[in-house]
Amino acid sequence: MAASRTPRPNPPDPAGNPAAHALAGLQPPLPLAVAYSGGADSTVLLLAAAARWPGQVQAIHVHHGLQPAADAFEDHCRRTCAALGIVLHVCRVEARNAPGESPEDAARQARYRALAGAARDAGLKAVLLGQHADDQVETLLLALSRGAGLPGLAAMPAAFEREGMRFLRPLLGLGARAIRDWIAQQGIAVVEDPSNADTGFTRNRIRHLLLPGLQQCFPQYRETFARSARHAAQAQELLDCVAAEDLAGMGGEPAIAALQQLPRARQANLLRHWLRAAHGAGASAAQLEELLDQVADCRTRGHRIRIRVGNAFVERSGERLRYTA
Repeated sequence: MAASRTPRPNPPDPAGNPAAHALAGLQPPLPLAVAYSGGADSTVLLLAAAARWPGQVQAIHVHHGLQPAADAFEDHCRRTCAALGIVLHVCRVEARNAPGESPEDAARQARYRALAGAARDAGLKAVLLGQHADDQVETLLLALSRGAGLPGLAAMPAAFEREGMRFLRPLLGLGARAIRDWIAQQGIAVVEDPSNADTGFTRNRIRHLLLPGLQQCFPQYRETFARSARHAAQAQELLDCVAAEDLAGMGGEPAIAALQQLPRARQANLLRHWLRAAHGAGASAAQLEELLDQVADCRTRGHRIRIRVGNAFVERSGERLRYTA
């Protein structure tokens, strides 16, 4: 079923919208877009944003084409935006995953590229995303299940830049229950993505199996998990500053002799930062350990370093490390 058919006899109450409080202190660059899937989360965000900044809000719908209901989702978004008098941009993307890439990651990357491109083309300065507190908990639990470090434990940032566009997540302090209760009270039609019930996806298993148990054991888990994520983000910010200073002292690229003078943990911090910030690459724990071992053993002119990381290689070039295809 593409959308609920609950009638809406009266216009929604903007003052009662739970997203309205989240937007009250927000001062984003205008005009802006809301990433609008047609679901409950993006619907409350779109309604609150349109009320908060009249005439300054547009919507972007990303059509992934991954399921039969996708066309119905688009139709629903077109009808809703037409009724609200909001400009809607629809982007059709190829979101199928490459070998070794998860379907969720492929769809997410395609979605961000499409959102940023559509916003730029429309002259918009920011994109609001509808992820909420439950999504943040799921992200943190996914990171824990994968043995992630601080960047993963920091979960989703409230603001970030990607593809040259500013993205904001103003609903991270708002639980899913408040959103869905308000939608039901107002009788607002929203799309229900059938894939959200598929427990073949790890995130859905967390949502349907783990979160109810957490609610019973730790009723305040949304707030406490969010606080832990903020602590991790603060710690990572400090580590990034240390890495940037260390790298600047080496002239912007890792110098092998200078690396060897640092403690191993500080070497790892610098190399992670260099790969991520300069090349958009992330080394696995095994790759990073191998690279650190190679740096430690590099004591002669003829010592060769060549380790695959992402789609390229970390190689020795003279007395420095380079990241080359």
